Amino acid sequence: MRQTWRWFGANDPISLENIRQAGSQGIVSALHGYAPGKVWPKAAILQHKQQIEAAGLTWDVCESIWMSDEIKLKGAAAVEEVAAWKETLQNLGEAGVKTVCYNFMPVVDWTRTDLNHKLDGQGIALRFDMVDFVAYDVFILQRDKAAQDYDVGIVALAEQRLQGKTADEIASLEKNIVAGLPGGAESHGSGEFAKRVARFDDVSNDDMRNNLVSFLEAVIPTAEQQGISLAIHPDDPPFPLFGLPRIVSTENDLDFLFDAVSSPANGLTFCVGSFGSRADNDLVNMAGKYADRIHFTHLRNVSRDDDGSFYEAEHLNGDLDMIGIVQALLKAEKNEARSNEIFMRPDHGHLLAFEEGSTVNPGYSYLGRLKGMAELRGVVKAVEHLAA
Repeated sequence: MRQTWRWFGANDPISLENIRQAGSQGIVSALHGYAPGKVWPKAAILQHKQQIEAAGLTWDVCESIWMSDEIKLKGAAAVEEVAAWKETLQNLGEAGVKTVCYNFMPVVDWTRTDLNHKLDGQGIALRFDMVDFVAYDVFILQRDKAAQDYDVGIVALAEQRLQGKTADEIASLEKNIVAGLPGGAESHGSGEFAKRVARFDDVSNDDMRNNLVSFLEAVIPTAEQQGISLAIHPDDPPFPLFGLPRIVSTENDLDFLFDAVSSPANGLTFCVGSFGSRADNDLVNMAGKYADRIHFTHLRNVSRDDDGSFYEAEHLNGDLDMIGIVQALLKAEKNEARSNEIFMRPDHGHLLAFEEGSTVNPGYSYLGRLKGMAELRGVVKAVEHLAA
């Protein structure tokens, strides 16, 4: 596997020089200044690529070309936005960027309730707390019929917990859920978020699957022409939020997707932390089953609670068999149906005391990811040595 690192561009507090010193071989990046539906000019792509290469690195993966909810809804502007997405895809291919990660999550990107979850002696992690989430959905957002989506016991716990929160804590919870995450294309003003969620009220999982298939049927020919591997990112977390459709959460979802669009260009970003947030996903088995579809992997671990809550654990600790997963991915890389290596990056990382107070994107501290990369690099070397 080729070791890569996510870089958010010129405004990233972690420089390309820092990244190269961490031992990364390549970069995962995007042109974050362009809104969904806007074409990334080839000249701007080449300038970004040249900046990366001047630092002695390569731009291996585009993560991600953003898309608005219009595409996911097949709304009035979908045709125009898909055309812009295809043009950006073509420009990336002509510039030599041949792996493109994207997601089809409606309204929200990856979602956490706490960006500063303190772990005893291990730093600060990202956490999804189901009780806090239900408190927000049912009692703050007051989504219509939201309480019906949850067990009555957890709704009661959520109401009780909310009563103990200060106004600042409630504001922080809302910010974390709807606006505080890197990769989000826009902030949600008061009331705007609820309106966007409501647009999907009549969209079923089957509707959403069909919309994804339609999107892929439109863009796959461009990907094939350019030799690009598309790599869809799973839902994060992989279960329903706000009553929104979730269609890339389980093995069954992937079976449907790859059966519906059989082109080899239709691939997967194997985010083990996302899939692993569900205890019923067998990550080692999935890595083998989709060996010819995995083009990119995010390696992070999670520690789960029975109610659906989880926090992001150290890369080699938590509830996921990271060593078994790496073994399966290295084996998958040798699958005869493949023609390319798998790009990996350490996904997220704890904020350690040395960096507290510095400017970092949540989950994307330097030392936390450096620690994770070093641990994962050691696992890869050890597995390769034992297999030799």
